[in-house]
Amino acid sequence: MIHSTDVVIIGSGPVGLFSIFECGMLRLKCHVIDALDAIGGQCAALYPEKPIYDIPAHPQITGADLIYHLERQIMPFSPIFHMGQQVTNIEQLDQEGKSWNIKTSKGIEINCKCIIIAAGVGAFGPNRPPLAGIEDYEGTAVQYYVKSRDTYRGKNVVIAGGGDSAVDWAISLSEVANLVSVVHRRPKFRAAPESEAKLKELAVQGIIDLVTPFQLEGLEGSNGVLKTITVKSLDGEVRQLEADYLLPFFGLSMNLGPITEWGLGMDRSHIQVDHFTAATSRPGIYAIGDVATYPHKLKLILTGFAEGAQAAHSIRQFLYPEEVLHFEYSTTKGVPGQQDQAA
Repeated sequence: MIHSTDVVIIGSGPVGLFSIFECGMLRLKCHVIDALDAIGGQCAALYPEKPIYDIPAHPQITGADLIYHLERQIMPFSPIFHMGQQVTNIEQLDQEGKSWNIKTSKGIEINCKCIIIAAGVGAFGPNRPPLAGIEDYEGTAVQYYVKSRDTYRGKNVVIAGGGDSAVDWAISLSEVANLVSVVHRRPKFRAAPESEAKLKELAVQGIIDLVTPFQLEGLEGSNGVLKTITVKSLDGEVRQLEADYLLPFFGLSMNLGPITEWGLGMDRSHIQVDHFTAATSRPGIYAIGDVATYPHKLKLILTGFAEGAQAAHSIRQFLYPEEVLHFEYSTTKGVPGQQDQAA
């Protein structure tokens, strides 16, 4: 069986989900493909309880709650999801770029009119610290993502890293853990200034132990149970930290997979797009969110939301150039799916 739809969206993170809404408002049907087993991208898979502060109208919202509300928003448009699989091949079926055939790693085949790539960083995985025997603790005492803060309640937690994830989780877990120690090779952190100030304030209060400038040196324990972590300074000073859990936050390794072979204008691991339309170098293919790049772009979720709207309107104009589309606000025309249901 070959599915047919207007738009195939590759990636079901926040930006991919919102583009479903924007396409739906223009009566464009969508199928969505994602390598993960559940929608939500990094927000759901890596940071479900991490607070996000720059979503309009939400002073604070967790990644999981953001995905929940986005899912509710797109329900009237009945998108079809194909999860746990990657796009392995795309084939252009016409000269104009208005007809495509897509195949996935699970044998799904979809014919569509246009493609939106909202793949974020692509297939992702953690950068593992080079510690002997670390694989014996992965999934138990060594964890690269925080799924639930309660896991660490009353425990000794060592966080390694100096970016936003390390700092934000240190602050958050200090509310439930017995002790949070932060290991970083420099006294200066690569986090938001307000977060770094909060981290250092908690350190002064004795709530967080700042272990700088040190690096991870070794793990001690048995049967997946961690007891201590050895850290070493650049001057050779060695310390032993009691630890039930190690959370290494050294970023993610990115892999766009077959996307890099589709003849798109690539800038290292990003796809170059037209700022005004989100169009790539191939007619009929658009890219939005973190995977897309153009001069002076801000890598924010809200930027990706705007790009989703631009892509949807560009696709409508591309597919139906003879049709005059009068721009209307959602407050004026409502949500098409809900109107159909009411009728």
